[in-house]
Amino acid sequence: MTDTFRIRTYNAISPVGLARLPEEYQVGPDVTDPHGILVRSAKLHDEPLPESLLAVARAGAGTNNVPVEHLTSRGVPVFNTPGANANAVKELVLAGLFLAARNIVPAAAWTKSLDGDDAEIDVAVEKGKKQFAGFELPGRTLGVIGLGAIGVQVANAALRLGMKVIGYDPQITVGRAWQLDSAVQQASSLEEVLTRSDIVTVHVPLVEGTRGLLGAAEVARMRPEAVVLNFSRAGIVDSDAIVAALDGDRLRGYVCDFPTRALKEHPRVVALPHLGASTAEAEENCAVMAAEQLRDYLTDGTVRNSVNFPEAVLPRIPGTQRLAIANANVPNMVGQISTMLAEAGLNIADLLNKSRGEVAYTLIDVDGELPQEILDKLAALEGVLSLRRL
Repeated sequence: MTDTFRIRTYNAISPVGLARLPEEYQVGPDVTDPHGILVRSAKLHDEPLPESLLAVARAGAGTNNVPVEHLTSRGVPVFNTPGANANAVKELVLAGLFLAARNIVPAAAWTKSLDGDDAEIDVAVEKGKKQFAGFELPGRTLGVIGLGAIGVQVANAALRLGMKVIGYDPQITVGRAWQLDSAVQQASSLEEVLTRSDIVTVHVPLVEGTRGLLGAAEVARMRPEAVVLNFSRAGIVDSDAIVAALDGDRLRGYVCDFPTRALKEHPRVVALPHLGASTAEAEENCAVMAAEQLRDYLTDGTVRNSVNFPEAVLPRIPGTQRLAIANANVPNMVGQISTMLAEAGLNIADLLNKSRGEVAYTLIDVDGELPQEILDKLAALEGVLSLRRL
């Protein structure tokens, strides 16, 4: 059993978060044979991941930079921090609403280009300001695709701005549904959101099923004066389809956090440099959440906010040793484990078994000591991916 864990950090992890790790942990970018990895944006797909690795925690919501499937096959959980940066992204989405509605970016650029003295500038302003006339938000309909931590906050905030809000998320959790204002209308399909909304904002993770979620066919269903906001991931919206629609006057504008050459030079696009979670508060919140989740898993086997493991929280019982076992989600694994423990004369004081997709995870508190011999037998069971004594 390991008491002092080694944690390798990638990127600059907020010291506020690192302070949540016990002092005896070895933590830093040069740590060798780590038990845990704390990462933000660094891509781990091409990194050598040592056999010592027990868990990966990403200080952020998306895990595209982490080889989740490979780690799952090794019985290694991957943690993220949903909701930790939700307020930061929500505020930027609201800023995007105003930028689009009032043509603020092109107006500011035009003003900066004015020459002459103050009197000449005043004349130019009175003549030129009409080209930047916008619209007000109250009464307009905002379509929110994805009602997770960020989507719910955006929807609720838009209501308070006087907007009508329609939301679509066939996989909304019970917890998020409780947080959602009852005035948010429920859409039964993606098409319904697109056809009914003046502004559409996407808040879904980038996975195979959401890549190109808003493509040419979907954009064609939108209103000609509609605006699209994307502060989620670049691949969710087909930027070529957006540019074509803007050029054909089939969309009013596009505001996103992911610039490309074509987007940054388009007069109807506001492309920001991936600022969604770029606040000191969000970075601290994400680092704290990631560090705490990694610490709790390493010390107690607790699983919270994993993208590949089921939630698993079991209070410790004094005087017991704990087994944490990840295995393929197949029948009779718990039965085999229980039988082996019983045959070794070990009493189970408490047990928790959860599953998620193809992975099952079991926490077992056993009275007395767990000998290495029984650990070796359990680890050799077909289907066991990882096993730890805590």
